[in-house]
Amino acid sequence: MTSSDTRRAAVRAGFSLGLAVGGSGLAFGATAVTAGLSVAQACALSLVTFTGASQYALVGVVATGGSLAVGAVGALLLGGRNTLYGLRLADLLRVTGVRRLVAAQGVIDETTAVAVGQPDREAARAGFWTSFATLYALWNLSTLVGALGVERIGDPAALGLDVVAPAAFLAILWTRLRADPVARWVALGGAGLALAGTPWLPGGTPVLLAGIAALAAALLGRVPRREVVAGSAPRGPGDTGSAPGGPGRADGAGSSGGTR
Repeated sequence: MTSSDTRRAAVRAGFSLGLAVGGSGLAFGATAVTAGLSVAQACALSLVTFTGASQYALVGVVATGGSLAVGAVGALLLGGRNTLYGLRLADLLRVTGVRRLVAAQGVIDETTAVAVGQPDREAARAGFWTSFATLYALWNLSTLVGALGVERIGDPAALGLDVVAPAAFLAILWTRLRADPVARWVALGGAGLALAGTPWLPGGTPVLLAGIAALAAALLGRVPRREVVAGSAPRGPGDTGSAPGGPGRADGAGSSGGTR
């Protein structure tokens, strides 16, 4: 496969993932307004934060009468996993200046999965920027539509929109899990930690704990660096011919979601 072929495949992967996940912003927009936020506030969260799990965490606190400060702390905690992704992508993308600041905004579950799943740097860049642009545009547009149409949509969970992003992330990860037993053990270990901590830890913390544990395993040399959850290399939908659904993010855009 030539470099232009791999680049086109990466673009297809990023675009198809963006289309599949971007619409899940409908659920966030509806949930945010239902929780008491205005349409402008819901849209501002999507524009600036652009990571579904953190956005849902903040909205969840507001919905139960908590303060914005407490909600912001939870959102920052959840967003910490994107720092792990950034460590992996910094060397892969090698962007500088203003482009580096823009790229930082797009480091979420889905864009990371597409980027690290490519065979070379140029394809990784193409996949990252395509998935970022598509997801960012659709996530924000669907947030606006969901916020404006909340009375007609009713309960977003009834439409299944809250599971789109996790399903998409699992779909693009599935090929790697099937092919690599080490990746399966890392994934199972992380899932076990997350499940064990769910009854006792604040929302979102178990996922972050699982990511840190996988990173620690890599640093100790128990698994190759490329198998870390934050830097795993699943094939994108363009590589497997399947079309997956954040922002999530494993729990991201919409992990209600998301994995973003």
